[in-house]
Amino acid sequence: MNGHASKEPIVRTKGLVKRFGQMFAVRGLDLVVNEGEIYGLIGPNGSGKTTTMRMLCGILRPDEGEVYLLGSRIPSFKVLRSIGYMPQENAIYDDITVQENLCFFGRIQGLTREGINENANTILELVGLQGKRQALARDLSAGMQRRLSLAVAMIHQPVLLLLDEPTAGVDPDLRISFWKHFKELSAQGTTILITTHYLEEASRCGRVGLMSQGRLIEEGPPQELEEEAHAKTLEDAFLTLVGKGREEG
Repeated sequence: MNGHASKEPIVRTKGLVKRFGQMFAVRGLDLVVNEGEIYGLIGPNGSGKTTTMRMLCGILRPDEGEVYLLGSRIPSFKVLRSIGYMPQENAIYDDITVQENLCFFGRIQGLTREGINENANTILELVGLQGKRQALARDLSAGMQRRLSLAVAMIHQPVLLLLDEPTAGVDPDLRISFWKHFKELSAQGTTILITTHYLEEASRCGRVGLMSQGRLIEEGPPQELEEEAHAKTLEDAFLTLVGKGREEG
């Protein structure tokens, strides 16, 4: 699907640091995400997940450290056009229609009108908005606006998807549909880095990274984290490992 054949990690950070005033939001983050992987970032509120995502996509500049995406150091406009980013807040224009949002973001990413229309048909069906093409974004429910934010992030079929709480406010049936599609994209070689508060969703990731107080304190397949924490569920492992990380931090 994406034609990226390099053995370089799709995402690699070295010693990433971000401060806001005297507060460390991210401290010395070393992160590697490989091609076709679904990697979940989990952690308490304020642990640095969203700040990390914003540095990866070039919105925030690190105070220290380096970010490499697709083998190139960020910022790189060429590379950033191969990325789809869905922030926690809705990244849509509320005074234009669903179709016009897709067209606008598709053209920014260099798609032709034909390419936009072709991709839009598939994506709108995925997110359950195929009957809302001509609706103004502001007239959509909060959940539907969230779906549209995901759609515009995916309109150009990116090599890398950075999804910050993509299923927040989405009903359970549609969350299942999203995850089915994420798995399909992964099988086709798309790399997905996702943050979530739903630990049952995180358990569907190939690997999970646990952040606490700006640090990556543990990472690995969900089952391995459960075994390490002597826990029956990822939620129990999360509580145990976060507590351990705070004691050591």
